[in-house]
Amino acid sequence: MPTLDLLLLVVVLPAMALVSTGLAMWALGIPFALALLLGTAICPTDPVLASAAVTGDPAEEDLPEHDRQLLSLESGANDGLALPLVLVALAVATPLTAGQVATEALWQIGAALVVGVVGGVAAAKALHLAERHHDTEKGAMLMYTLLLAILVLGVSGLIEANGVFASFVAGLAFNLASSGSERKTEVEIDEAVNQFAVLPFFLALGAMIPWGTWAELGWGAVWLTVGVLVLRRPPLVFAVMKPLGLGVRDAAYHGWFGPVGVAAVFYLTEEASRAGADPVLLGAGTLVVVASTVAHGVSAAPGRALFRAAAERGRATTSSSSPSSS
Repeated sequence: MPTLDLLLLVVVLPAMALVSTGLAMWALGIPFALALLLGTAICPTDPVLASAAVTGDPAEEDLPEHDRQLLSLESGANDGLALPLVLVALAVATPLTAGQVATEALWQIGAALVVGVVGGVAAAKALHLAERHHDTEKGAMLMYTLLLAILVLGVSGLIEANGVFASFVAGLAFNLASSGSERKTEVEIDEAVNQFAVLPFFLALGAMIPWGTWAELGWGAVWLTVGVLVLRRPPLVFAVMKPLGLGVRDAAYHGWFGPVGVAAVFYLTEEASRAGADPVLLGAGTLVVVASTVAHGVSAAPGRALFRAAAERGRATTSSSSPSSS
């Protein structure tokens, strides 16, 4: 699985940024530097939105474990690992030098890795120690994981590390260092944290939608949005489906469910603070985020149903054509 995720992060993630950049130049007629800022910001797959498609009992019943793990790990990792691409875009669009890009990327990713590992392992060990000494009461793990997330985000902010990536690493470290009984509640914890985090964010995003800017962008923004949804990810996943061990059905599902969400808004605001709050950048970026949220949210349950139906047809065809059935 790590090798497969490396392929998605090293090959597919930069390719998604380039495809999105090209689409922005074509649809909006903007310069390469501005298009690159937009393309890198919207390239990562959002773990909060992706979790809706791969977690919970319905997803476990309909989707193979390999597919669910692949999308979960990829979306969690590339949220933070898109940072070097964003910094490269800022180097193109601003006076930021290549040396500054490399230094900042290494620090933000490296420091986030250390903070995440130390925080996750320390939290798991502290919980084990408290349980051994009978210093804990039975209760929901949600509050404990939320406090861990707040701690990791706070420390990351103080040392200017990438908090998104640090939180993902902390979750992995906590999971690996936890006991078997704690891992049984992993899905419920993930679902609860995602709902807790996503509702305020999208409520605020909905209240701040720049309708006027969207209207000024015209039909070009519509073509950009459609192009990003259809061309940013699915063709690339199909291109690497064999190394990933995916069939056509799995590649279609994995290629479609690569939503643009919270991380994109984070990177858009970061770019706006450094390169200037360009209305085209923020307007087109938020339009893609909203469209992806709606499109992938509406299609999550029907997509699983179609996947299940296709899998059942495939099994029926295989059993009817096998020698034992004749």
